[in-house]
Amino acid sequence: MNQQRVKRILVACGTAIATSTLVAVRIKEEMAKRGINVETRQCKATEITSQAQDVDLIVSTTPVPSGLNKPVIQTLAFLTGIGKEDVLNQIEKILKEM
Repeated sequence: MNQQRVKRILVACGTAIATSTLVAVRIKEEMAKRGINVETRQCKATEITSQAQDVDLIVSTTPVPSGLNKPVIQTLAFLTGIGKEDVLNQIEKILKEM
């Protein structure tokens, strides 16, 4: 497998404490299984605009501001389990296309 650069994902939730930590850990584990090296960073939803400059993808459990010029996935799948595999496939597809 060729050496690919680490993909950066910004994970946002309301408070940047429990929910974003859970989502970040799950994304990192699942992408590792798929051979994609990711680095995650967490923030509050209100910090997305200031934190998004150097990331490849934003995953949020809350609505995000428009006009970020980054791919955004807004989902509760990691909390509910509903549609989680679809979201992981979507994340994988976005990261592999970069």
